[in-house]
Amino acid sequence: MNKLTVRGASALSGMIGGAVAGMIFKQVWKLASGEDEAPQASSPDYGWTEVLVAAAIQGAIFATVKAAIDRAGVQAYHRSTGEWVKD
Repeated sequence: MNKLTVRGASALSGMIGGAVAGMIFKQVWKLASGEDEAPQASSPDYGWTEVLVAAAIQGAIFATVKAAIDRAGVQAYHRSTGEWVKD
């Protein structure tokens, strides 16, 4: 039952983390480029460089937010139960 609870909480935190990462990326992109929207891969208005740089920044932000949320969740579970959850 504990693993099921942890996985449910992990899924919920993943959704929230995705939303938070999206907001962070939007602000970072706006600061870095001066544009409101990042280039889409299918947009004819941008070259390879702009599209790939935007994707790399977005990926780095999403991975960092995910790792931070996962780590915080595992530590909170550890503090409350004394067990360390492994994948």
